[in-house]
Amino acid sequence: MADYILALDQGTTSSRAIVFDRKGNIRAIAQKEFDQIYPQPGWVEHNPLEIWSSQLSVSAEAIVKAGIGAKDVHAIGITNQRETTVVWDKETGQPVYNAIVWQDRRTSAYCDSIRETHGDIIRNKTGLIIDSYFSATKVKWILENVDGARQKANEGKLLLGTIDSWLIWKLSGGSTHVTDVSNASRTMIYDINTLKWDQELLDLFGIPFSMLPEVKSSSEVYCVTAGNILAAKIPIAGIAGDQQAALFGQMCTGVGMVKNTYGTGCFMLMNIGSKPKLSANNLLTTIAWKIDGKITYALEGSIFIGGAVVQWLRDELGIIKTSGEVEDLAAKVKDTGGVYMVPAFAGLGAPHWDQHAR
Repeated sequence: MADYILALDQGTTSSRAIVFDRKGNIRAIAQKEFDQIYPQPGWVEHNPLEIWSSQLSVSAEAIVKAGIGAKDVHAIGITNQRETTVVWDKETGQPVYNAIVWQDRRTSAYCDSIRETHGDIIRNKTGLIIDSYFSATKVKWILENVDGARQKANEGKLLLGTIDSWLIWKLSGGSTHVTDVSNASRTMIYDINTLKWDQELLDLFGIPFSMLPEVKSSSEVYCVTAGNILAAKIPIAGIAGDQQAALFGQMCTGVGMVKNTYGTGCFMLMNIGSKPKLSANNLLTTIAWKIDGKITYALEGSIFIGGAVVQWLRDELGIIKTSGEVEDLAAKVKDTGGVYMVPAFAGLGAPHWDQHAR
């Protein structure tokens, strides 16, 4: 009997896989960091093929560490860094450009140019505030700046997706192009009221409908893995954006329940129930999940840079060699001496939404 669940956690700085048994106990964990690419100040990219290879390798490693075989895995669930966008050729499966990461600021000027004319429309339909954080302007940039991309997109030869879609496409051997409502709600082209891709917004950003994944619930069997991927045909049965997954994982299933996650960034989400409500304080309205046909919404406060500061201290400034050293450094002083650091490396998120702050 297949007694284990394989959870894939594809994050901003690493790919991780965890094997759980039927009692919810962790049997094995494998994790691997991957490269952050900074072509210009304010630009952040990932290599989609490295994301795929790192996620595949840790999946196989976790299964081996657990002392089981792929045939013992009952199902796979995926949680992922949100908004980060991949565009790939549907025939070859090759990305046409690097994944543009949620932290990326290259489309800030364009966002500024449409805020006055389309801010309310986008807010009311998607629950989001116009910002380069979200997927739509990333797709627009790729189609307008990668040679041949616009023509291929118009010919129906390209697909787009957030990281969950990319992983499922690869895991299924190119047979399945889907996402879930939690990830779709972060694209700035998905209407959280009608639960459909919005044609008016697709036209605004110049995105052909043919590129889009089918939007599914957060818990159902979407497909099985191709037999040559993990040496077994394993059902893929769950998808959720990482912060919505954390809300569910912290058992915030009742209205008014709140979680706050401190990771690469800091993200507060509050369960607001079955109807979307707009915030008067510049929080986002987003879809938390869809389970058994029922939608749950959330309010979200997004802070772009949190733990990523530690990575900056390590990789850019060279002040530390390992992330764990920051605790020892902090313990050596009584206080900050009145010095404060505002980590606006990628602008400021809620409640300021200042794309240009540094």
